[in-house]
Amino acid sequence: MSAPPETPKSRKVTVRTLARMRRGGEPIAMVTAYDYPGARLAERAGIDVVLVGDSLAMVVLGHENTLAVTLDEMLHHARAVRRGASTPLLVGDLPFLSYQAEVAEAVRSAGRFLQEAGMDAVKLEGGRRMAAQVEAIAGAGIPVMGHLGLTPQSVHALGGWRVQARSAGTARDLLDDALALERAGCFALVLESVPARLAELVTRRLSIPTIGIGAGAGTSGQVLVLHDLLGLFDRFTPKFARRYAELGREAVTALAAFRDDVRAGRFPTAEHAYEMSDESWAALAELLTEEGGAGTPATGPRRLAGRR
Repeated sequence: MSAPPETPKSRKVTVRTLARMRRGGEPIAMVTAYDYPGARLAERAGIDVVLVGDSLAMVVLGHENTLAVTLDEMLHHARAVRRGASTPLLVGDLPFLSYQAEVAEAVRSAGRFLQEAGMDAVKLEGGRRMAAQVEAIAGAGIPVMGHLGLTPQSVHALGGWRVQARSAGTARDLLDDALALERAGCFALVLESVPARLAELVTRRLSIPTIGIGAGAGTSGQVLVLHDLLGLFDRFTPKFARRYAELGREAVTALAAFRDDVRAGRFPTAEHAYEMSDESWAALAELLTEEGGAGTPATGPRRLAGRR
C-alpha cells in the first residue's frame, strides 16, 4: 500500500498564523510530541501546532499522572522535538511547580523553554489565579497558551479525571477564567473535557483561538495526544480520543516475529551481514599462525548448532 501524501506547511506557523486561521474559520490541528521521531512525523503531516505536553510523564515515562515530570525533563524532550520539527508552532508545557509559586519563577521557567529548548511559546494551566503569571510571561515577550477545564496538574483537587463545568455556576466560572486569560495576554486557550455547548460559547466570546480536547467541535481547533491517536498508549483510552492507527498492536506483532526468527535461525541471513575480502581473511589467518596458531580462523563460514 502506498504511503499517504505528505502535506507540509510552506511557511513557519506563528501565533499570528493561528490568529489569522481563527478569524478565517480555518480549523487548527495540534498534537503532542515528545521526541525527534514524533516531531518529524507531525511536521511531515502538516500539523499546525506541536505541544511538548507534560502528558509525557504518563505516556513516555510511565508515571500515574503528570505531576512527577520535572522542568529539566520537559526541556530535554523539548530540545528533541525542536530538532525534529521547525515548521509547526512549538509549545512547551510548563510542568507542575515550575510557575505556580512565584511570578518571577514562572517567567524564568518559561524563558528556559525558549532559550534552552528553542520553543516558540509555552502553555500553563489555570484561570484567573494564573493571570499575574500570564501577564508577566507575555510581558517578557514569551507567547502564552492557557489551559482550562480538566487541568491534569490539579487532578487531586478536581477529584480525578472528571468532566468539568457541567453546572451553570462552574460554567460561568470557566467563561470568566477564559476572559481573564485573554485579557492577561494569552494568544490561545486549550479547553479540556468540558461540555461542547460551553466550549462553543467560550469560543464565540473570545477573540483568541480555542483548542479543544474532549470539548466538542465548536472550538477553533483540536488537539490529541500522539500516542492516543496512533494507538501506542494502552493503559486507558479517553472517550474523546480517536485512534487513527493501531501501531502498538502492529509493533507487538513485529517484535514477536523478530523473536521467532532469531530463535529459529532465520535472522540474520547473509544479506544482513558484513564481509571482509578473502585476502584480508587470509592475512588474518597468517598473523594468527605467526603468533602461535591459537585462534586461527576457520577456512569456511562458521556454523552454529541449530542453524540451517
